[in-house]
Amino acid sequence: MKKEYVLLKKLSEVAGVPGNEKQVSKLITEEIKGVCEELTYDNLGSIIGKVGQKGPKVMIAGHMDEVGFFVTQITKDGFVKFQTLGGWFSQVMLAQVWEIHTKKGVVLAVTGVKPPHIIPADKRNVAIDIATMYLDLGVSSKEEAEKLGVEPGNMVVPHMEFKVLGNDKYLLGKAWDNRIGSAVVIEVLKRLNSNDTNQLFGTFTVQEEVGLRGAKTSSYVVAPEIAIAVDTGLANDVPGGDSAEQALGKGPQILLYDGGLVPHQALREFVINVAKEEKIPYQEAFIVGGRTDAGHMHLAHKGAASLSIGIPTRYMHSHTSIIHYDDYENTIKLMLAVIKRLDQKVVDKILSN
Repeated sequence: MKKEYVLLKKLSEVAGVPGNEKQVSKLITEEIKGVCEELTYDNLGSIIGKVGQKGPKVMIAGHMDEVGFFVTQITKDGFVKFQTLGGWFSQVMLAQVWEIHTKKGVVLAVTGVKPPHIIPADKRNVAIDIATMYLDLGVSSKEEAEKLGVEPGNMVVPHMEFKVLGNDKYLLGKAWDNRIGSAVVIEVLKRLNSNDTNQLFGTFTVQEEVGLRGAKTSSYVVAPEIAIAVDTGLANDVPGGDSAEQALGKGPQILLYDGGLVPHQALREFVINVAKEEKIPYQEAFIVGGRTDAGHMHLAHKGAASLSIGIPTRYMHSHTSIIHYDDYENTIKLMLAVIKRLDQKVVDKILSN
């Protein structure tokens, strides 16, 4: 495996649903503690790594959590009921393997539903309701499940190994939303070295998938003037899709809007101009059915000029999402080029528009 992929593999495979990001936090802290001048946490668990001691406050953030479940109930026959955390499309949940993280270790389970053979013919084309699904541990009683360590509150995540696909820049894994954004922030902190232009706050937020909660608390700690959320975006370059500005390998997406943010127009124009000057490929996309951490980051204190940057991703919120390595690397390059130019004069000009 290429050395550039080692961190991505670790981040993709580690488990961390909203409210239970401890394993992810530990991994990220180990990666950045030697490069940050200050390392702090908000009271929800978001990580804030600071580089630079003077100038305007610039915040870039990637969220640590992934979509998943938690256990709510074990039936007398040993089947597990669950509560989803984050948005799931029921059809991608069927016939999948899951990891239940218990105090005794990881227990594997498979999604169970009523078999199609006993579903009336006129109902077989109807999407399966998540409420009717359960997890099958391969046991026959509640007592057997409990002996394995399964109990209400256990975190459940997709069981999926990081894979390099046919073209070795296409990377398959779970949790790219948003471990790939977290990876970008890690690499920006590592590659920045010193920073005498501004105060950069590289932030890793919690509980984005259930309401941008860590973004709200961490941005109140930082009180940024400039705030950029680095998240996944849509890659629609598939059969039946419209690939315009939403394709793998074509660069980071500088979002026109999403469900939580109308971007600051002067900041957006500034970032586009930097991309052009540095000859970094980019796309101008939008998200209709979702939002990013910038939805709360731009509202802290007096407000911040904010923008969402998306890394194109196929099949989000599933076991099997695909990203392109070049988009990841070009997002890092763009963020570094932007940060290095955001001195007080530039920030004042952006905020005055």
